Amino acid sequence: MASSSSSASPRTWRYRVFTSFHGPDVRKTFLSHLRKHFMCNGITMFDDQAIERGQTISPELTQGIRESRISIVLLSKNYASSSWCLDELLEILKCKDAIGQIVMTVFYGVDPSDVRNQIGEFGKVFKKTCAGKTEEKRRRWSQALYDVGNIAGEHFLNWENESKMIEKIARDISNKLNSTISRDFEGMVGLETHLEKIQCLLHLGNEDEAMIFGIWGPAGIGKSTIARALRNRLTCSFQLTCFMENVRGSYNSSLDEYGLKLELQEKLLSKILNQNGMRIDHLSAIQERLCDQKVLIFLDDVDDLKQLEALANKTNWFGPGSRIVVTTENQELLRKKCIKNTYYVDFPTPKEAREIFCRYAFGQSTPQDGFENLCERVSKLCSKLPLGLRVMGLYLLEKTKVDWEDILCTLESSFYSVDPDMERVLRVGYDSLHEKDHLLFLLIAFFFNYKDDDHVKAMLADNNLNVRLGLKTLEDKSLIQRSTQGNIVMHKLLQQAGRDAVKRQEPWKRKILTDADDICDVLETDSGCASVMGMSFNVSAIPNGVRISAKAFQNMRNLRFLSIYETRRDINLRVIVPEDMDFPTRLRFLHWEVYPGKCLPSTFRPEYLVELNLQNNKLEKLWEGTQPLTSLNKLELCGSTRLKELPDLSNATNLKRLDITGCWCLVEIPSSLGNLHKLEELEMNLCLQLQVVPTHFNLASLKSLRMLGCWQLRQFPERTGTDIERIPDCIKDLPALKSLCIVGCPKLVSLPELPGSLRSLLVRNCESLRTVSFTIDSPIVGFNFPNCLNLGEEARRVIIQKAGQVRAFLPGRKVPAEFLHRAIGNSLTIRSSFCSIFRICLVVSPTVEMKEEYVALLCRIRINGCPNEDNLFKAQVLKVQAEHLLILHIELLEEDGWLEQDNEVLFKFMTSSQELDIIECGIQILTDETNRNICSTGSYESRPEQESVYDDESLSDRSNEFDAPRVNIFEGFTKFLSLIFCFPFK
Repeated sequence: MASSSSSASPRTWRYRVFTSFHGPDVRKTFLSHLRKHFMCNGITMFDDQAIERGQTISPELTQGIRESRISIVLLSKNYASSSWCLDELLEILKCKDAIGQIVMTVFYGVDPSDVRNQIGEFGKVFKKTCAGKTEEKRRRWSQALYDVGNIAGEHFLNWENESKMIEKIARDISNKLNSTISRDFEGMVGLETHLEKIQCLLHLGNEDEAMIFGIWGPAGIGKSTIARALRNRLTCSFQLTCFMENVRGSYNSSLDEYGLKLELQEKLLSKILNQNGMRIDHLSAIQERLCDQKVLIFLDDVDDLKQLEALANKTNWFGPGSRIVVTTENQELLRKKCIKNTYYVDFPTPKEAREIFCRYAFGQSTPQDGFENLCERVSKLCSKLPLGLRVMGLYLLEKTKVDWEDILCTLESSFYSVDPDMERVLRVGYDSLHEKDHLLFLLIAFFFNYKDDDHVKAMLADNNLNVRLGLKTLEDKSLIQRSTQGNIVMHKLLQQAGRDAVKRQEPWKRKILTDADDICDVLETDSGCASVMGMSFNVSAIPNGVRISAKAFQNMRNLRFLSIYETRRDINLRVIVPEDMDFPTRLRFLHWEVYPGKCLPSTFRPEYLVELNLQNNKLEKLWEGTQPLTSLNKLELCGSTRLKELPDLSNATNLKRLDITGCWCLVEIPSSLGNLHKLEELEMNLCLQLQVVPTHFNLASLKSLRMLGCWQLRQFPERTGTDIERIPDCIKDLPALKSLCIVGCPKLVSLPELPGSLRSLLVRNCESLRTVSFTIDSPIVGFNFPNCLNLGEEARRVIIQKAGQVRAFLPGRKVPAEFLHRAIGNSLTIRSSFCSIFRICLVVSPTVEMKEEYVALLCRIRINGCPNEDNLFKAQVLKVQAEHLLILHIELLEEDGWLEQDNEVLFKFMTSSQELDIIECGIQILTDETNRNICSTGSYESRPEQESVYDDESLSDRSNEFDAPRVNIFEGFTKFLSLIFCFPFK
């Protein structure tokens, strides 16, 4: 019997199996045959028979269970007679959840349903064991038996030959052990998911031909770790294997191309054939030696096409069934080599990123108490890059909260002081760029992150950079990514690498100025030069302020991009701008936070400006008269609390976005705004004194109009604050409107006909609303009416009918009659065959006056008693004042042929808050006919709920929390093109 010592070697740990059984029920011959088969396969079987039993399981046994990779539970009719066995089972299932331990079952003379439901003889025995135990103990044991009874296993009664069953069990265990990750990679968050996806793409079952496969992604994302774990998993299936690391750094610069290729081939053959110092004299050596061998080769960190030409030029160099795996940051390299089978290593989810960090910082998957907010700061700092998360976790390990605070304050300005090697890793891709691509990389790092291609092209229109080709190069080298909306996204740590690259340049060669002290010197002494294209000035980094010279920008005639910003708000910070200061004449981008003057200098000429961002300024007006604004695309004035008037914008014919949020002193919007034909977004939130806006807008291009908190508005349209009783009929003529949000209009009685483009509708806290109007072919996929408590019966009927294949949230106390399967409470079991499409209706009720704005709903689904994680879904609802109906349409994923069977499907619904209960639930099974009928009445066209409202930032630290399949009820509508009427409400 194996020792349970924690000093077991990694191999012993990996091939260790714990077996839980009730000794008197299981024949000794069965156990001895099972142990013999295990030993033949190099597997150690550990059980509790030699351990002295007491009231609770011993630490020795607990340790033995935790150190095993697989646990087998032999469930016999008297298994539940032993509280010791039941406690063992609790520990086994705990290890299954916590560390991913594999659990296998053998039903030894007992039916799985008896175990699952604790009935029959098994149930009688269990009840006797529970006598005198606490209710909590009984509940935990019962849940454990339910869970283990749902794990598919071998049924002893189904086998005529016991030895064959034992052979199959031993074979299954051996296969599972060979396919699991070794202890070297244990606990690496998300690794198993990557490996499973890559194994599918490798088509290992096809042994007729070799394959070259590419794994690509940004530096520090974990490509090499994934490759090493993959090699560990697949090695036993190949005749020869090798891992050739750091191919990028393997060049000998003193050799010519032919010599370099010979040297690379020598290194590969020496490794894979285990012959040190091997020498070859021609480039056919790999093909000659390996063409009849089934090999597994990893070429790690390839960055040059010549390396691939030397090491894996053609698949016929290797024997049938061979797999050559290449890791690289450069997708273009794979494309040029016609490697079509590839896998992109994406950033982890926010949850995974936190877990990666916590495993290194705390040795567990969650933060220690009191460190939660600090962990969030680290995650934002690292922007989900695994390398950064690991480095930071190890650096902060065992440090106090005070140490964390001090360290993070320092690192938020200079990350690489933690680990200079990380800068070296991230710099590699940047250093390999050509000069023009260097410049584009730096411009994105300082000025264009999260912008779209058209915006960057407009900014660089007068430059000789090929923006399209340059962006493609950066993307191929994984130096930028794309959000789902197509915007450019550069990782924070790569931005830091760009800043450090500028600092390393000779001062007279710099095209972008970033050092605060250097910039102060330039602005105060007129010492700027013509080579400067951009200036990024953090004024928070200067202790004594700066007095800008009137001629400061005169010599910087090529300055295009000027960003002056704060990283902390300091009311004593002094930036003095002379009234006669000469502004740069060819600026395309001006971002100046807290501009100190009452008006821009008279020399200001915005003729070439594409973006003007003057947020949180002290301006009372922008400029006098009319300015040439034909290039202007965005005008950001949010937080201009002293601004009293807007200038004439009639020349801003290409303006797409105007943000005047928080312009408290602004009373009137000029009529010229109504004629901006290309205006798409108008933000007017919290303009507290605003009374007059143009009565006529050219609305052909307007997609988003936000007017939250414009409480003194006298016009547009006809409507003042909480006195709004109707929405104007002209709303139906807004052809680009996608989302409508109406909040806090207590006198609103009805909704007019809405535009045919509308996809999402939220009407909240409008307690007088009774009637709604929808066209027959309305494509709305989200009907949300929280706290519209007087909604009429006809309106409710229309909404429920149209919520056929979409979602609805509205007041209601009972599940509608069409949901034939109904139950009181939060769970419901139905029988269903040949159908995977359902409508769900929940009645939710607040238990107290709700304080939480959003409550998450979760549905767990069991099919024939087995948990089905693929079909778990989540939703969110807003806080409510009374009972509401939530109606969802879901389609379960087909798995293991269950759809073709007669199935028992259990739906169990839960909420994330004690403030909201699920008091009733209903299911409607949608057959082909009912589904067609609902489609025709519900006018369902598409399923945009599959999109995330945070897609635009999914590659930054601000991405969506939920990544599992889900149904979203309300997510703020921030992504949708919206018209929002928001007024105060109680």
